[in-house]
Amino acid sequence: MSLEKTAPMTIQDRLEPLSEGRFRFACHPKVPCFTECCRDLRLQLTPYDIIRMKNQLGMTSGDFLEEYAEIRPEEQGTLPMAYLRMANNERKTCPFVSPPGCRIYEGRPSACRIYPVARASRVHPTHDAVQEHYYLLREEHCRGFSEPREWNVRDWISDQGLDSYHEMNNPWMEIVTHPAIRRAQGFTLGQQQMFFLAAYDLDRFRSFVLGGRFLQLFDLPEEEIEAIRVGDESLLRLAFRWLSFTFLKKPVLNVRRTGSP
Repeated sequence: MSLEKTAPMTIQDRLEPLSEGRFRFACHPKVPCFTECCRDLRLQLTPYDIIRMKNQLGMTSGDFLEEYAEIRPEEQGTLPMAYLRMANNERKTCPFVSPPGCRIYEGRPSACRIYPVARASRVHPTHDAVQEHYYLLREEHCRGFSEPREWNVRDWISDQGLDSYHEMNNPWMEIVTHPAIRRAQGFTLGQQQMFFLAAYDLDRFRSFVLGGRFLQLFDLPEEEIEAIRVGDESLLRLAFRWLSFTFLKKPVLNVRRTGSP
């Protein structure tokens, strides 16, 4: 649960627990370091990040992944994880940064929204409630901490539009941090491909669900089927259930009985 131990080594000594939940910070074009944090990042993208970004850009998930993502195995496992691809320039800038700021600000990823706050969360093993702790990431270049605007964590989350991100990222976090995933000795190529499809390439996953044997194997309510035809969030919720069913062996999908239509 402690970010001081689980965060990347490069930032562990810069994290301060937000025990009282209050801090001073502001980021705007008049801050001297504006956009300095938008370069040379190892920014992992959640499935919901990709939905918001590809929709903001008017792209399919496949096209977005090809142009803006790097797919790598997780540090301590073999499941593919998506990272934002930095621009091929000397400063390795974010592909969406510009002098006035972020070109996809309304669809920016959760890691960008929450900065300079960091969130550690886990699902309680007994009652399934999400437990969370917050930290402040103080980087030397950042002058936003000298600004007079004061926040508490709850107001910061609301101001940055993070509520929907947390709602959609919580089940993802539960999947990728689950002991069944951590204990696994490795996954087959087929498992990795199916994980990638459901987690990231949502447009192809929709075709997989609606055009293949998925609906012959699993009994979904008709209203859910209609929702996933047009809604990415409904589709992603189904993808999380499918991943939980397949990788965590959770009974979250109704399997049709043999002989059922």
